Amino acid sequence: MKIHEYQGKEILRKFNVPVPRGGVVFSGEEAVKIAKEELGGDIWVVKAQIHAGGRGKGGGVKVAKSLHEVWEFASQIIGMNLVTHQTGPEGNVVKRLLIEEGINIDNEFYIGITLDRAQSKNVMMVSTEGGIEIEKVAAETPEKIIKEIIEPELGMQPYQARKLAFVLGFEGDQHKKAVKFLMALYNVYEKTDASLVEINPLVVTKEGDIIALDAKMNFDDNALYRLKDIAEYRDLDEEDALEVEASKYNLNYIKLDGNVGCMVNGAGLAMATMDIIKLAGGEPANFLDVGGGADKDTVANGFKIILSDANVKAILINIFGGIVRCDRVAQGVIDATKWMHVNIPIVVRLEGTNAKEARVLLNESELNFEVASSFKDAAEKVTAVLKN
Repeated sequence: MKIHEYQGKEILRKFNVPVPRGGVVFSGEEAVKIAKEELGGDIWVVKAQIHAGGRGKGGGVKVAKSLHEVWEFASQIIGMNLVTHQTGPEGNVVKRLLIEEGINIDNEFYIGITLDRAQSKNVMMVSTEGGIEIEKVAAETPEKIIKEIIEPELGMQPYQARKLAFVLGFEGDQHKKAVKFLMALYNVYEKTDASLVEINPLVVTKEGDIIALDAKMNFDDNALYRLKDIAEYRDLDEEDALEVEASKYNLNYIKLDGNVGCMVNGAGLAMATMDIIKLAGGEPANFLDVGGGADKDTVANGFKIILSDANVKAILINIFGGIVRCDRVAQGVIDATKWMHVNIPIVVRLEGTNAKEARVLLNESELNFEVASSFKDAAEKVTAVLKN
């Protein structure tokens, strides 16, 4: 789950990680009120709040030097369709803003914490190239990204924080502040079951303070049941409508750009199914994992989600019957197809417990299924029906 920058900063504040003063607003008038009555000063930052990076380049971040400019910029950004390299060409509509005090920046750095999947351990990454997209740094100057692997049984150790602070060039009191900041930031990551915490940039002010000027946080969906306060941060307006609908039925769905709808049980099998469709010359329209069961209701809900995508011209159902019997899945597919009045080609490949019985049910049904005998056969048949 992704959250907005202002929400990330609310969490950081709770863990004593320094962030600028600010508040979320939904109109130009609210922006002026926050700037005047709560923040004061003579310079403010108006920041669009969407679940995407690159907001500044897209015109979603403005520095205001008067209350009139606060109102003007806020009024311009609220309601705009903000297009960045992360939103894609369709963009995201801005529905809220973060108004913050201006910061007297002296230097900028990058801090990130995530899971290193190759080592199955968390990693803290730092760089002196703050304010620049970390992907660009990794591609052009990877030596400027310093990594520190965190041992899971020990957690972040003070000596590791001291090492990273030293690498960034901090000395004296600033070194102590940096160590304290890094330790607190890792505590946030661990205690909130985050999958990513990224501060870009981390800034040092001319007054010598160390502050998280930006904050990006993602969370492990599987842990949200025990993090009710964080789960409440979910903004459905920022998520794909079909993915939100699928989550209501406990289906794992991600929309893609192809025309072959996929319904599979198991994430690994789903990934392999998408790969073999492409190998056969087709393009998958989605990732859809229906989980361990595939009864009439599950299949019907899967059809509902897949068919909501107008680009889908055929469906491939690829189910392995382990816990669930293939003949029960086949009957569920037959019932759901009749119930949902599916009128595009469906290719079905069932393997595992009672697979032979399942094929008999599908072949003897009154419906025009293409029954595949193998994984390769299924991919070839679904791409072939698209050419007819």
